[in-house]
Amino acid sequence: MSVFSQPIGVFDSGYGGLTVLREIVQKLPQYDYVYLGDNARTPYGTRSFDTVYHYTLECVRHLFDQGCRLVILACNTASAKALRNIQQLDLPTLAPDRRVLGVIRPTTEVIGNYSKTGEVGVLATRGTVTSESYLVEIEKFFPNLNVYQEACPMWVPLVENGEYASPGADYFVRQHIDRLLAQSPDIDTILLACTHYPLLIDKIRQAAPVGTTILSQGRIVAESLADYLQRHPELEAQCSKHGKRTFLTTDSTDDFDRQATIFYGQPVQSGHLAL
Repeated sequence: MSVFSQPIGVFDSGYGGLTVLREIVQKLPQYDYVYLGDNARTPYGTRSFDTVYHYTLECVRHLFDQGCRLVILACNTASAKALRNIQQLDLPTLAPDRRVLGVIRPTTEVIGNYSKTGEVGVLATRGTVTSESYLVEIEKFFPNLNVYQEACPMWVPLVENGEYASPGADYFVRQHIDRLLAQSPDIDTILLACTHYPLLIDKIRQAAPVGTTILSQGRIVAESLADYLQRHPELEAQCSKHGKRTFLTTDSTDDFDRQATIFYGQPVQSGHLAL
């Protein structure tokens, strides 16, 4: 990568963040982007806070080495378990002129605007649910909103094994939708708080009551990033704009390219990053 290139970095523990990158690129195609998937150490959802923090920081530092002035943690687990420490403890000494943002804050800033009943559901990995990050952040912006969480541990394996369109996936999708709605039948808005889950969105819509609003994060994060860049012109000016896309994985590039095409929606050719 050219020393003059200062792309926007997008990080995820695996493939899911590509659904976010896809929406960001659609909204802001002029910028350069470098995507890093830590596929060799995925999944993050079952790992401890400390492990996720150290893995995420290591990958953020690699993206800084690629010239990134701004990095998006397009991973709910990393956003929940690592973002705050990186922002508060590491950036001031490691790279005070650079920024790291997550996917939880943009979503929680707007989720209450979609609900008429004041009852919303959050579907996520066990790690994200356990962190209670969504409960804490939504409370800041919509203190009167009732939020119900449901962990869906089988959904990521279903997606990553190519079973997201299979009849077998119907059972697990309906099981968790039913469990969520059992907490409150008045839930009218459901947030997909994992970047893998948009690949299951058709089945989720079928399992949810008619009229339920299903929110995936990609478009919300893309809108938030556009707003952030507009509000920080000094940072925006440093981001290179050649429309270049670079993909990196810590695991097999052949495997990554095959799977990434499903998430990103078009062919991907990646390079290997050894940690």
